[in-house]
Amino acid sequence: MTVQRADARRNYARILAVAEEEVAAHGADASLEQIARVAGVGSATVRRHFPGRRALLEAVFGERIEALCARAAELATAADARAALVEWLGALTAYAASARGMGDALALDETDGPGHVNACSAKLTWAADPLLHRAAQAGAVAPGVTAADLVTLVTGIALATEHHPDPAAEAHRLLALTMEGVSPRR
Repeated sequence: MTVQRADARRNYARILAVAEEEVAAHGADASLEQIARVAGVGSATVRRHFPGRRALLEAVFGERIEALCARAAELATAADARAALVEWLGALTAYAASARGMGDALALDETDGPGHVNACSAKLTWAADPLLHRAAQAGAVAPGVTAADLVTLVTGIALATEHHPDPAAEAHRLLALTMEGVSPRR
């Protein structure tokens, strides 16, 4: 295990804080050079900590992804399996629609290459799986739906609504339409 020097830890924290602000302001296309400039480090330092844009986005959204995973675990034993799944997808949609760049962080990028695993999507898919499994056992989900399908649908909704005048409202409207197809109310 490599121990990071104190200055490297400070640089990482400073870069991440600036990256969070820049991604919030400019989305996933935030300039890495601008992040370096505002953080007071060279662009090589940014690239040492974050070898690519995907790594930077995964770090920016990592804490919230973990919170969404924890929420899925809390909902996994809810009495109403369909309601638990819909509530969690609503929380994921709310965050993805409100956090500029989140949709891009979840989307697969053709430059990632074959076999690349999107860490953000993989964590969310893993977290959603027990919720989906319980909803499927209850007969509340259409056959063949996977957790990866649901994360992909929310990603698409976030990307499609990012420039809408009211992204959150439009995202929730589209999620409701989606859920009627995936999990019609009985």
